[in-house]
Amino acid sequence: MMNAFAFWGDETAFKIDSVLQVCTAAVAVVYGLIVARRVNGSARTWRLLAVGAVICLTVGEIAWWNRAGGLPASTWVTSYWLFLFLATASVVVLAVAARGVEVPADSSLRHLALITVLDGGVAAASFALLVIVGRFGAFSTFSWPQSGHPAVEIAYAVGQLVLVVFAAVVGMMYSADRPYRSNYLQLACGFVVIVASDRVVAYFDSVGAPYAQSWGGIGVVLGPLFIALSMRERRERSVTTKRFRPMDWAQLILPYTGFLGITILLSYHVLTGHILDAVVVSTTLVMVILVAARQIAAMGAQRLLTRRLYEAQRGLAHQVLHDALTGLPNRLLFAQRLDQAMRDGGFVLIFVDLDDFKEVNDRFGHAAGDELLCAVGERLKRSITTRDTLARIGGDEFAILIAGDHEMPEVVADRLRVALREPFPVHGSSVRVRASMGLVRSGDQGNAQTSDDLLRQADISMYAGKRLGKNTAVVYQPTAGVRAEFPAALREALGGVPAGFSLAYQPVVRLDDESLVAVEALARWTAPNGIVIPPETFVAVAESAGLGATLDALVLDLACREVEEAGLGEMNIHVNVGAARLGNLGFEEQVRNTLSHCAMDPHRLVLEITETLPIVDLDDAAAQIRRFNEIGVRMALDDFGAGYNSLTYLHALPVQIVKLDRSLAVGSDPDRDLALYRSVIGLCSDLGLDVVAEGIETRLQADTVHTAGCQYAQGHLFGKPVPMSVLSEEWKDRIHEHAPQVATGRCNRD
Repeated sequence: MMNAFAFWGDETAFKIDSVLQVCTAAVAVVYGLIVARRVNGSARTWRLLAVGAVICLTVGEIAWWNRAGGLPASTWVTSYWLFLFLATASVVVLAVAARGVEVPADSSLRHLALITVLDGGVAAASFALLVIVGRFGAFSTFSWPQSGHPAVEIAYAVGQLVLVVFAAVVGMMYSADRPYRSNYLQLACGFVVIVASDRVVAYFDSVGAPYAQSWGGIGVVLGPLFIALSMRERRERSVTTKRFRPMDWAQLILPYTGFLGITILLSYHVLTGHILDAVVVSTTLVMVILVAARQIAAMGAQRLLTRRLYEAQRGLAHQVLHDALTGLPNRLLFAQRLDQAMRDGGFVLIFVDLDDFKEVNDRFGHAAGDELLCAVGERLKRSITTRDTLARIGGDEFAILIAGDHEMPEVVADRLRVALREPFPVHGSSVRVRASMGLVRSGDQGNAQTSDDLLRQADISMYAGKRLGKNTAVVYQPTAGVRAEFPAALREALGGVPAGFSLAYQPVVRLDDESLVAVEALARWTAPNGIVIPPETFVAVAESAGLGATLDALVLDLACREVEEAGLGEMNIHVNVGAARLGNLGFEEQVRNTLSHCAMDPHRLVLEITETLPIVDLDDAAAQIRRFNEIGVRMALDDFGAGYNSLTYLHALPVQIVKLDRSLAVGSDPDRDLALYRSVIGLCSDLGLDVVAEGIETRLQADTVHTAGCQYAQGHLFGKPVPMSVLSEEWKDRIHEHAPQVATGRCNRD
């Protein structure tokens, strides 16, 4: 640049410029030949082609400088053309050998093709403007190939345009993770600088600038240095990933380099008093439009990249906070929501552990076990609201956070048990799933400070229930670690009422006027350690300990006495008895004795057959039911529509009442519910059986069963299980004078 100022005169500056060109060319040639000896194949080929291009350019320049010595014009013209061909060939060979241009597998990055086309258009328009304002070099005595024939000069300029556009477009498309990218960019930059410098010389010469050779020739000095840098050996990087980066520094800078350069040149052109013709203005307008379009496309690509980054981050966050198998929240997310619930107050925490899940894995395999876990998660999810949180916290363990404390934990646990009651299909078989649950209410957690403390307490309650028997639900108490066993308490009572044992009563109403027609006695037990044990738990434990008959007799005797003491002399009473009692003459005699010493009319008693076990001998069971009928005691099938109950029971057992299981009332399609109720109730009516719909909790359910022809119902809509004193007070003005021949005792999934 200092030499271009020509402080020491134009002639001396020209000589210095010539020496610099020869020196940098010699450096590129010598270094290129040294490196080419150490490599093979295409790596040697493109280097030799580049060295040949530099040699031809230097030969042409020297021949031109010594044209006065009588050398023919064909000498330098041929050398300049060979330079152009060899330069283009070396760039092509390097790009092809390195496979630098790689279309990403992700077809959604369609912006790439558009940006590439626009980049090529910008590069072509920029260099075309340089060629046009230089008048294609046809009127320059210094621009290559210096043939003196306008047609040859124009053809050479077009060849230079092809080289520049190809080098620029490939450079912008060259993948950053492909080998030899730096070599290519430096090689392409060297040749583009050289040919651009020649066009600048042509422009300055066409406008009569006296410094055309000195200033325009700077690129011819610098170009070989870039070519020499490109000759360096670089260690190839293997492609370990298919990552595609839509935008990097080369793609950001290269498209605007030619645009910026030609803008400066056109500004100089105008400021020096020259006029832009229509072709230049039109081409400039096209170039500006292409740049604007390119910017819009680049912004679209960047927007796409940003959206994908956001989606990737969201997906990563989902993976961090959700279980990979079921898609449910994991322990981390559940702990966060539990912490928030502890701050807000009012919640129920339920820890759910599937009973005997290992047997499923052993029998069907772990793949089937995973399938079952997903199905259990889906069914549990359907039984809670969108405000609640269901999480899988490991293995066969789930945790549920119920927002608000308006529901009793036992009611929530009961709803979950109902959800799991139906069998799950697993590899062509049906598998029944039972779960043990530990429950913690807000305000009952004692000194718990963190979500981990609450989960630990729920876990303690769950294992306390497992010790009592499976398929349990235990509410946490601060002393939940104390072992409590119902069979021991029942034995220690010696026929009396065990400590903590009581009955609650739920009304059965006539749907026409919602008048009270019967009560069902429901067993309740609070263990000595303060834990409220669900009926299903202690009943199952009593059955397994061989004390089922003792418990049934206790409930029957206590229910009859409490109803009589409450003055409900005309009220029917339902008492549940295990199916294992059917055919037991000792139990039959105990029922007779209870009716006798309570002085109770047998017609007021209804014994509900519960499905703790299937009825093995239907003939013996039917015979005993007939004996009960003979003394006036009526029999009911409890939980019809679920479990062991089937149409066979209706056919074989001479019962008078059928109680429809509450699971029939939790359907999501009222029309289907109505059709199902009509079918079942119509069948029972044809058989002369009274029907009681259980689990009615909403007015819609009540209207549905009434429309289907059901006359009696039971559920929280009409009253929750309460002590006899509370029930008699609530219903004292509404007790029906003539109770119909329907009514329920021991326990119920209310």
